Amino acid sequence: MKLRLPKSSCETCPLYPREWILEEGKWDYVVALAGNPNTGKSTLFNALTGLRQHVGNWPGKTVTRAEGGFSFGGKKYKLVDLPGTYSLLTMSQEEEIARDFLIFGQPDAVIVVMDATALERNLNLTLQILEITPRVVVALNLMDEARRRGIRVNVRGLSRELGVPVVPTVARTGQGLRRLLETVEGVIEGRIETKPRRIPLDPDLERAVQVLVPLILKAFPGLPSVRWIALRLLDGDPSIRKAVETGDLAKLARGVKS
Repeated sequence: MKLRLPKSSCETCPLYPREWILEEGKWDYVVALAGNPNTGKSTLFNALTGLRQHVGNWPGKTVTRAEGGFSFGGKKYKLVDLPGTYSLLTMSQEEEIARDFLIFGQPDAVIVVMDATALERNLNLTLQILEITPRVVVALNLMDEARRRGIRVNVRGLSRELGVPVVPTVARTGQGLRRLLETVEGVIEGRIETKPRRIPLDPDLERAVQVLVPLILKAFPGLPSVRWIALRLLDGDPSIRKAVETGDLAKLARGVKS
């Protein structure tokens, strides 16, 4: 399946599909694709990567792993399609995989696919991802379906409230995909600044986080997303707690990218 471009596109355009093999070390950037089920995330993945895909299982898991590649603006991108989830806070295998890759895989950017017809349902996961990384671009997908239902979305207002770029898309037809990739490129290269909305914590919880963060860093120097890990420990996340107690947290951080 090839990316459907506007009729004015041509082989000299930066988004024109080019054949290259997705091999270790052959890309410039890694981008994660996250979202709720049934948001058109897989359609977007297929539109961007076409036949340049690999499908297998995550290391040690039975959950399918899909990754692919595309070129844009003279750069090569590896796109990792994370399992569709509604949250990163419970204990399903899919949610654990998505959470671990976002924290320890340290992608250069994250595209969060939201359904324009069901924003309230999608905001939970989006806000959780914004707690982990500021390098987020929201693909507000299914805009054609929203229009058909008479739903109007204040895209600028949503972007302002979330503190990250929001790009309207219709992945099925390719609408908005060029602008989406331009925005992802801008976030990665620092031309577009993000200030993600983060929900203020209860003062007692904030103090506990401030105490715990340096202790985690002392035990695991250089660990990314330490604040998120501290929050999960305080919330009693058994998988994170076990990884800390056994010392496997550092191994997890090294192994997620494989």
